[in-house]
Amino acid sequence: MPDWRNLRWLWVSATVVVLDLWTKWLAEANLERFRPVEVLPFFNLRLTYNPGAAFSLLADAGGWQRWFFALVAVVASVVILVWLVRLRGERMVACGLTLVLGGALGNLWDRIFRGEVVDFLDFHWAGWHFPAFNVADMAITVGAALLILDLFLHKDTHEH
Repeated sequence: MPDWRNLRWLWVSATVVVLDLWTKWLAEANLERFRPVEVLPFFNLRLTYNPGAAFSLLADAGGWQRWFFALVAVVASVVILVWLVRLRGERMVACGLTLVLGGALGNLWDRIFRGEVVDFLDFHWAGWHFPAFNVADMAITVGAALLILDLFLHKDTHEH
């Protein structure tokens, strides 16, 4: 039986989407493409665009990846919503799912309306740069970590 009360967790997703789109707008309004602005010795703000997925996967695939990754985000969002309404009091899972959902929707917006994802957070060390990312990517990462943590913390309830 679906528990529609779990949809109250969607405020987390909405917050992620709003923060993601707002920070991307700020980055585009205030940064020049590829020109780093040093914030800390290991952290820059650097406007980049990624037509691929995480770590620029398939970035040079010729354009079909835009719609493929958009479809993946839509399917993942539907799966997450179904999973969310089937939860029974699992707050960590609900939070993780809605963080992932918000991140997926933030990047989906970029894919549909821009054809590529805006990234601007650039961590680096000793000349090595981690791939640039954004608020949506952070939400997806934290959400996935919460889901994995829940698996370890509640291993006995996930074994049937």
